[in-house]
Amino acid sequence: MSETLRRMQALVLGGDYLVSDHGFNELEDDGILASDVIAGVAAATVVEDYRDRIRGPSVLALQHDADGRPIHVVWAVPAGERRPAILVTAYRPDPDLWDTDFKRRTRR
Repeated sequence: MSETLRRMQALVLGGDYLVSDHGFNELEDDGILASDVIAGVAAATVVEDYRDRIRGPSVLALQHDADGRPIHVVWAVPAGERRPAILVTAYRPDPDLWDTDFKRRTRR
């Protein structure tokens, strides 16, 4: 597991997180409940790790909602900070763009 994801999980599970405005919009657009994203973070797996990102470390994680449907979630911590975890965006991955387990892009 990535250290970036482990860090995000610890923050979120400790209640130290925020949802960005963009994150709220994307959750609503895809009919994803914020509570499903928060509850699912413990079982998240890394899709892509951006630990050296200039705006702060982030990770694209595969999570699932309460019905078991896949969700991609981008978690980040602002550059130069140790907290909070920020839910940057969340969306339902397009099966035409991802492999069958939604962990590898098939097209960009």
